[in-house]
Amino acid sequence: MAEAADFQGTSASPARRWLRRTGALLAGAPLLAGLLQLPAATPADAAGLESPQTASGAGSVSVAVDSLSPSAPAEGDTVTVAGTVTNTGKQPVTDAHVDLRVGPSLNTRSSIDALAKKSDDVQGPAGEPVGGKYTEKFSKLTPGVAEPFTISVPVDELDLGQDGVYQLAVALSGETAAQPWDQVLGVQRTFLPWQPEEAGTKTKTTFLWPLVSDVHMTAETGSNEQQTPVFSNDDLAEEISPGGRLEQMVSLGKGLDITWVIDPDLLASVDAMTKNYQVRGEDGATTSGRHQAVAKQWLSELQQAVAGKEVVALPFGDPDLASLAHHGTTVTGSLSHLKEATDAVDNTVQTILHVKPSTDFAWPVDGAVDPSIMKVATSAGADKVIARSDSLQDNLSYTPSAARPIGGGTTAVVADSRMSTAFQGNLTKASASTLAVQRFLAQSLTLGLQTGKQRSVVVAPQRTPSVNQAQAMAEALGALQGGNWSESQDLSAAAKAKPDPAANRKVPPASAYPPSLSKQELPRAAFEQIAKTQKNLDNFKVILTDQSRVVTPFGRAMNREMSTSWRGRGVEAAGYRQDVESYLDGLIDGVKLIKKSETKLSGRSAMIPVTVQNNLVQGVEHLKLRLTSQNPTRLKIGGNAYEERRVAVNGGHSQSVKFTTSANANGRAKVEAQLYTEDGQKYGEPVTFDVKVTEVTPTVMLVIGGGVLLLVLAGFRMYTQRKRAAAREAAEDTAGETDDDVDNPVGAPQNPEALGDRLKEESEDSSRADAPQQPSDPAPDTAPESADPSGTGERVDR
Repeated sequence: MAEAADFQGTSASPARRWLRRTGALLAGAPLLAGLLQLPAATPADAAGLESPQTASGAGSVSVAVDSLSPSAPAEGDTVTVAGTVTNTGKQPVTDAHVDLRVGPSLNTRSSIDALAKKSDDVQGPAGEPVGGKYTEKFSKLTPGVAEPFTISVPVDELDLGQDGVYQLAVALSGETAAQPWDQVLGVQRTFLPWQPEEAGTKTKTTFLWPLVSDVHMTAETGSNEQQTPVFSNDDLAEEISPGGRLEQMVSLGKGLDITWVIDPDLLASVDAMTKNYQVRGEDGATTSGRHQAVAKQWLSELQQAVAGKEVVALPFGDPDLASLAHHGTTVTGSLSHLKEATDAVDNTVQTILHVKPSTDFAWPVDGAVDPSIMKVATSAGADKVIARSDSLQDNLSYTPSAARPIGGGTTAVVADSRMSTAFQGNLTKASASTLAVQRFLAQSLTLGLQTGKQRSVVVAPQRTPSVNQAQAMAEALGALQGGNWSESQDLSAAAKAKPDPAANRKVPPASAYPPSLSKQELPRAAFEQIAKTQKNLDNFKVILTDQSRVVTPFGRAMNREMSTSWRGRGVEAAGYRQDVESYLDGLIDGVKLIKKSETKLSGRSAMIPVTVQNNLVQGVEHLKLRLTSQNPTRLKIGGNAYEERRVAVNGGHSQSVKFTTSANANGRAKVEAQLYTEDGQKYGEPVTFDVKVTEVTPTVMLVIGGGVLLLVLAGFRMYTQRKRAAAREAAEDTAGETDDDVDNPVGAPQNPEALGDRLKEESEDSSRADAPQQPSDPAPDTAPESADPSGTGERVDR
């Protein structure tokens, strides 16, 4: 991007500074003339050797600037530079000395970038040495040994001119045995912002201070009433402990004018740690968490830090908007998770921090945007998107204000890419941190001197700064807020600032999205797995008596599955999604049918019991159990092919449901039991078993046959007894009639022999009748036989 070569609105420089510079030039003229008469080649060059500086661009001595204070000096200050010099060559350096050199002012932001890339190049210009007593000497630099130095120079001795950014070089000069003449063997360049007086028009600077972490909580909760949460690790405790990354972010940010940008998931996780919680170890076992006091202290300090400050809340879990836009929108339900993540903010941030956050902002990764990202970012209610100037670029000679409307009621808040990326990289070394601070301040001052118009600038650093990065950010921001060219501003005010009409308002196409960021996105398969988990959750929750115990933890877990923190960690992200799905499957399987073995039915109808088991803590209802005969011509359930019964089972109990069956034929029939939700969705796996139908078994037939035979025999005996009794009565009647015939003979002649036999029998019967009877004697069970001939068809007992 083109930038202005000169500055407008700069203050006049003191005349004495120009006099000193003019005097230095005049004094150096004879020296310059002498140098022009020297041979063109050094002894090394004459011997055909190439100096190490020429070969590599870096000297044989490493110079590190570990501190520079003040970072932005004012009139009357003393600039102190401290660091170390290390001989990285193979030969000792003799007659070594370190001095400060002030180069010309840097008029553009691009010139600052160019100098930063070659900050240790000994071949580049280093400026005029301050000289005099502001030099530190070393008689000898032994290879591999670091020597410290400290040089303090009154700012007046630096001969700084007009307001601007100056190159400040720390150079080490000396001799070696191979090159026995004084030369620069090592240099480190940095930047010195110079704005001694209040600027007429100050830049309004908004600095975002992100509180974002990785995913730490699982979907698993305890079965107790409090639903004790389970953490996948104890890393969060380390981050919020004294000296930890998040503890430093709160401690450093407390005294700065910043806009806090917070992921509600982080607050919810730390708040869960203030109570009982479990931590899962590498072996899968859980142990009780022990950092309640640390969590309470961190939240207390954060509440104090954000009091009276602007707080911007990201959607719960900080969902990856670019991944969602590029891979998730074609998966049903993905956008609804973003809406749920936004709705969860108020119940988290305001409840824990006691401040009402702003939910109007969306923040894509690294501020990279395209039309699909913009559409997704605003779909959940945000009407302001934090972009970055290396994505939404301007072809201007100056840096415009951050806010610009892009249509549809959406405002792009474009953060400055140079200042936003100033603290990336490894800043564990003090020298790297110092250079980052000075470069940030240099960019800020140069931006402010571009025009005489006031502008609003936004700085959006990386989401999860390390401890060293956070410390460098705080140092730079403290110097900026104490300087004379910038004033602090909230993000909401920056978004409402008057936009520059010349600023670019066209969102770049999808083809311009950085490939390096595309490679880190969540794939489509991730959103498909999330959709599967949501479908299973929907089928599960309808049967529960207390849905909130499951819906809330799993809903938040699915928000975490879409987190930006998974970028570059595809394996870990897939593992987390699998754990969530497996845990839900385990809960669903807690309500199931007990398997049955083969069932035998004797007879045409019987009852078949099917058992439903509930291993959950809470009761289940709104379930239907369907028993289906796969061979209804042989076996019917409730008179049809299947029958359904409603099921409700208390937590930790089982219930047997009985179905009436009717058999039409002998043989085997396959039966399937399946649970359904009230809306007709299958629940769990079916249970299939065989029913062996036997209409009448041989044993039953024998029993029935024997009973019938006994009844027939009993009836026949009763019949014969009654017939004999009737025969006796008939014989007695016949005997009476015979007596009358003897006394009064009429009709046929009598047989004397028969008459004698009959008289004899009657005499014997009479004798027996007259004999005495005993009480215990049994009564005769048959009638006395008759000697008369049997009648026609009458059976005679023998």
